[in-house]
Formats: sequence, structure tokens, C-alpha cells
Amino acid sequence: MKKPWNDYVRELMAISGKNQNDIADAMGKTQGAIGHWLTGRRTPNFDDVAQILKILGAEKVILNKDGTVEDFDVNVTPVRLRSHKVPLISYVQAGMWTDINLLQDSEDFEYILTDLDVSENAFALKIKGDSMEPDFIEGDVIIVDPKIQPHAGEFVVAVNGDYEATFKKYRPLQDYDNYGNRHFELVPLNPDYDKLTTLKQAIRIVGTMVEHRIYRRKR
Repeated sequence: MKKPWNDYVRELMAISGKNQNDIADAMGKTQGAIGHWLTGRRTPNFDDVAQILKILGAEKVILNKDGTVEDFDVNVTPVRLRSHKVPLISYVQAGMWTDINLLQDSEDFEYILTDLDVSENAFALKIKGDSMEPDFIEGDVIIVDPKIQPHAGEFVVAVNGDYEATFKKYRPLQDYDNYGNRHFELVPLNPDYDKLTTLKQAIRIVGTMVEHRIYRRKR
């Protein structure tokens, strides 16, 4: 049975435990380039696809010129050791998120699988709005881990007094508050939006982004 090469590669990644970073490192490419290929935003050449299949242990697969694969003979076996399930929650739920995960395993939630070693309180969030364009487009999905402290330049989910989460770039400042906590600001990538800063309002960091998923978009 034929299937698109990128769909097949995603299956191999889940089976083998390899992620986009592993493929990018092996090929000398950026993670972004691999992500664009897998989502169909850009088209790799035949040799690049063949190299990805080789990296994932599928050298005996038949790769057709139309970008499909068939009659695959994979020399890897399914494993679940690195497969983690995280809930896809709303911005309101993210705004109420604490160190104690209040959402129990339930069929009421959609879940996202990741091969990252995330904490039990990790969650997924679907980007809305255009404040983080061009890097993050509405409909993209991010995975956030509350147990990871952000570094300068990383992306975080935070909440202020409105109890609805926001997703921005984290930038620490030189000032400290009366309790010895370092002030910071949250920076939108879209210049049409204003920065948020703890110098002017109370902001709580909910968690740090550990994965960004870009899905194919209609032209």
C-alpha cells in the first residue's frame, strides 16, 4: 500500500524514538527545514528523502518518484518507552494551570503524543491570534512543560490577572522586586503588539515551550 513519504516518516519517528532534531543533526540541516518538509510546506529532493529513511532504519523501503513509499520492510520494532501523552487544553485552562495538574486522564480531552521526556504536568496548546507571527501561526501546536524554567530568548506561556494564558518570548530584565525575584518582559514577535512587563503588572510564568508543531496550511 502506498502512502506519502512524510506520513510514513512520522510513523517511523514514533516507532524509533527519533525526533526532528535527530534527523536534522544527522543530515546537517536545521530542525526548521526538517519540519517544513514533514508538514509539506517545502518539498525536499529525492536524495534527501532517501537519506531520512536511511536514518530511520528503513533502507529497504521502496521510494517512488511521486513521493510515496510502499512495500516497506522496517528493521525497527515499536517501542513506547519514550511516548508521552499530553492534553491539548484551552487558553483559559492554561491560565489556571498550577504545579499540581488538575486535569485527570479523560476522554473529554484531545491528547498529543510526543517523544520528548516531559513532566507529568506538561500540556499542549493551539496557537491563536497573530501576535507571534511569522514564526508561530494560528493553528500551530506547542507543547509546554511547567517544570522547565525559561532562559532568555525562549518561549513561554504566562498569565496575568485576566486568568487567560498568553504565549510570548521571554526576556529577563536587570531589575529585581522586593522579594528578590528578577523582573522580566514578554515580547510578541509581531511588532503591532505591545510587550508585557512585570515592572507594570503581575505576570506568572506557567511553563516553557519544548516543542513546536507546524501543520500544513491551505494556500
